[in-house]
Amino acid sequence: MSELFQYPMPFPGWWLDYYYYVTWTLAMLFLAAGWAVFYRYGKFSYGVDFGCLWKTTLLVVMTTIALGGPQYYNTKFSAQHGNDGDAVRLSADRIEYLSRSGARKQFLYKDIVSIYQEQVTYNPPQKIFVVARNAGLRDSLFVTEGAYGLPKSADLLKELSERTGLPVKRP
Repeated sequence: MSELFQYPMPFPGWWLDYYYYVTWTLAMLFLAAGWAVFYRYGKFSYGVDFGCLWKTTLLVVMTTIALGGPQYYNTKFSAQHGNDGDAVRLSADRIEYLSRSGARKQFLYKDIVSIYQEQVTYNPPQKIFVVARNAGLRDSLFVTEGAYGLPKSADLLKELSERTGLPVKRP
């Protein structure tokens, strides 16, 4: 008997795949507008010109916003929606992670050595790692919990814990 747990997909697939291109383009257009103002109203001389202080400040502020804004948005968006459309399947003998893009990762229950929650989280959703060891190699996958996580993640973890015989360790 196979059970499928799927992350919701509140955004269209094209936005999930290309949002960082859009944010970078908008940020560069914002920065270009700052340079346009600088070149239009800038006084260019080889001497020290303190009248240009406001224009230099404008460029520094606009550069900070153009580089920091998309970085903040992209980091937060990736943390909250990086798994949207992905699925986790529990079958009779293995756990399988199916990503939206078609990649899959699977572990046999007998190869799983630990199930634990990360101790420190810098991004919003809590992650529960499933760590497996096979042929001397160590690999893992994770399941997110909370508002942006996998619906029924508690049921998945309970079922996985029963099938592997390992408890879910939480800090």
